[in-house]
Amino acid sequence: MEVVKIMKTLEQKHPGEAEYLQAVQEVLESIEEVYNQHPEYEKAKIIERMVEPERIFTFRVTWIDDKGEVQTNLGYRVQFNSAIGPYKGGLRFHKAVTPSMLKFLGFEQTFKNALTTLPMGGGKGGSDFDPVGKSDAEIMRFCQAFMLELRHNIGPDQDIPAGDVGVGGREIGYMNGMYQKLTRQYHTGVLTGKGLTWGGSFFRPEATGYGALYFTEHLLKKAGKDIKGKKIALSGFGNVAWGAAKKATELGGKVVAISGPDGVCEIPEGITPEMIDYMLEMRSSNRNKVEDMATKFPGKAKFIAGKKAWSIPVDIALPCAFQNELSEDDAKELKANGCWCCCEVSNMGCQPGAIHFFQKNGILFAPGKAVNAGGVATSGLEMTQNAAHLNWAPAEVDAKLHWIMESIHEQCVKFGTQKDGSVDYVKGANIAGFMKVAQAMLEQGVI
Repeated sequence: MEVVKIMKTLEQKHPGEAEYLQAVQEVLESIEEVYNQHPEYEKAKIIERMVEPERIFTFRVTWIDDKGEVQTNLGYRVQFNSAIGPYKGGLRFHKAVTPSMLKFLGFEQTFKNALTTLPMGGGKGGSDFDPVGKSDAEIMRFCQAFMLELRHNIGPDQDIPAGDVGVGGREIGYMNGMYQKLTRQYHTGVLTGKGLTWGGSFFRPEATGYGALYFTEHLLKKAGKDIKGKKIALSGFGNVAWGAAKKATELGGKVVAISGPDGVCEIPEGITPEMIDYMLEMRSSNRNKVEDMATKFPGKAKFIAGKKAWSIPVDIALPCAFQNELSEDDAKELKANGCWCCCEVSNMGCQPGAIHFFQKNGILFAPGKAVNAGGVATSGLEMTQNAAHLNWAPAEVDAKLHWIMESIHEQCVKFGTQKDGSVDYVKGANIAGFMKVAQAMLEQGVI
């Protein structure tokens, strides 16, 4: 395999799809040496097949706002790879959603799902619909209109969407209700992230953040360190950051910075349970201004407009918001302020320059496909409970999630340990996920 040659071909076929091309290049660079040790993969053209989605659906979503005016958005579903199971991946509602974004997310999801040890393929979907400022009734009508089209291509043994940015339990509820109404198939397993009263699993809203901290805990232990008493910076103000803040605090960490689109809130004494509850309240009302946190808790939280969480001196940085949110300049600022660990909780949260800087400067770093796999892992556990028509207790779900994150860490160490004993978590995660998917594709023939 020649990475340069493959990337050149992809750039010609998919011009301008920056996020997708970036994600592919990162994986190919990591697996090149291992791939070239397996001529059977080259003969079956595994890479050429793996980097292209199996299918992409694009559809119009027409709905009526509260003023009675007709609105039109675009909806998408990218079914990327089904070698190890039905397509599994979230739906993202955000004004910046594009096919390139969803292809990158679906590609990453394929390897992330492989790392969980559960039989799930990779997929992603969403819409350029912006839920910010929309009423509950408008969100319901949009979700129903979205499902009117999406329903043709999903099912409990075919493609099982979940939530993502802009899509939480409320949105999943509206979509699930419409799916059942349209199909008259009352199967609780066609969507995950459901409410506890109708097929949901304990800890699903918190799972991505919880799992990220479990992974971080194992990473620190491997490095001879501990999370207790360490200062932590988070970006993002949704379910992921909320879960991360909650679990980090439970484990003894001290979240002293949290940022959003408007700036950063510095919390010198550490985030409190009341502040964590307020984050959830803000998520439920589609508000994402961290300035509100400082207004709500004067004297405990200080708002700094236009700044990122990475401007606050911390030990550990946890990007939890969006792809490419942490730049090389941010990485340099973090190091200058004493940061020695960064774990991506968002998908591809760090730009390539930032990752290279971390790795060259001895800063512990782990990629999103390993760190944030707890969300989809718990979705997989929800699917299992639905299929068996049962519901596990919170302790059982949490124990299974913890075991899965420990297993992912072990896979990263197995495939990422270098000659000097250090662990390249990027290489480890990419190789571990790739090897599982590649072998499954090889054994099932050219299809």
